[in-house]
Amino acid sequence: MDWSATVAVVAAVSAIVGVAGAIWSRRRSGQNKVKELQQHLAGIGIGATVLDTGMRHDRMTRKSPFGQQVVGTIRLAGRVIDSVNIIGVTSQYGAQYYLDFLVARPTFLGTYRKRKTGLTVKRKWGTKREAIDNVWKGDEQLAQRLNLDYGLRDKLLKGNIGSVKGGITVYPEPKREYARIRTSYMLPALELFEALDMIARHVKSWY
Repeated sequence: MDWSATVAVVAAVSAIVGVAGAIWSRRRSGQNKVKELQQHLAGIGIGATVLDTGMRHDRMTRKSPFGQQVVGTIRLAGRVIDSVNIIGVTSQYGAQYYLDFLVARPTFLGTYRKRKTGLTVKRKWGTKREAIDNVWKGDEQLAQRLNLDYGLRDKLLKGNIGSVKGGITVYPEPKREYARIRTSYMLPALELFEALDMIARHVKSWY
């Protein structure tokens, strides 16, 4: 018996079973994440409505080999952020969730090619969550705008940006109708949400 071949088959079957289990878990827990976020946003005074499946912004998230999918969309009222996609990403190790805060942008983009821009959080020495500063890097124009907004900087610090795993990343999405501001899944404090809306205002004027 070729034990190496047997081990390879067993590993492949285990990976498939793991992914299938993660997809099932995503379907079950994804809707709970959507409901949880909607109730949290409403609880901090933000108008938030869960959209029906046919109205969701599924096109904003490309299907990938890693099983990335929109599990729900929440429409916001009276904010620069139009809506929030809750994203489920599955692998053999389970399901992870992210938030894409969507910012409507004009159809005409001009000739300037915009780049992805991310927030680097500087933490207090010896701690994992206590942030003492934050710096934007990536697209020169957008990063400069964000770095010069000291009100945004203070709002991010007060909103405990250090607790947001992976920070914040802006994706310009030149071929789509919305730019994306991505974070890991979280229930943002009001100050952090207001900071995200300030970022969205900069993104909107960036175009």
